[in-house]
Amino acid sequence: MSYVILFNEITYKKCNIAIMKYKNFLIPALFLTILSSCALITDEYQANQRKVIAYLLEDLPLPEDAEIIKVPTVLLGTGDSISGRIIMTSGYSPAENLIFYGTETLSTGWQLISSKVGEEVTLVYSKAGRFATIYISPRSTVGGFIAGDYGSDIDISVVHPDAIGIQNPYEDLNYQSLPELP
Repeated sequence: MSYVILFNEITYKKCNIAIMKYKNFLIPALFLTILSSCALITDEYQANQRKVIAYLLEDLPLPEDAEIIKVPTVLLGTGDSISGRIIMTSGYSPAENLIFYGTETLSTGWQLISSKVGEEVTLVYSKAGRFATIYISPRSTVGGFIAGDYGSDIDISVVHPDAIGIQNPYEDLNYQSLPELP
């Protein structure tokens, strides 16, 4: 019986040594696997969103390096009656994005109707009855701090004049027949 106990103790110690030896390898490998799978999902989201935005707003240029922020981005409507908001981050400074939009929107037929240029940039464009407001603000990053540069947050709002058919949808609301508050 003591031989079996001794054998079990030796086997147990060998298993612990093997676990300790591979623990330093398994934990980082598991972490990298999880991290890389998240990157694949993010890249797929970016590619799919760019396709949708390119289809719906084919004539509105977006910077190549810009990443679309998922939650506040929304596009509504069909055909030329698209309205919505696109939120992006860019590694380029607001000045570089100002130059990008200044050159690229002209080639797609958008006309600049108003602008405010300072630390933050606001550009208002018009095309075929639609309006696009592009708001660019500086975004500080660690890499930009080291390099002496910073990126941008870009907020694009597109409005079509037919997006709102009824100017006051609550005009015919009967306030007396509303349910009581709980």
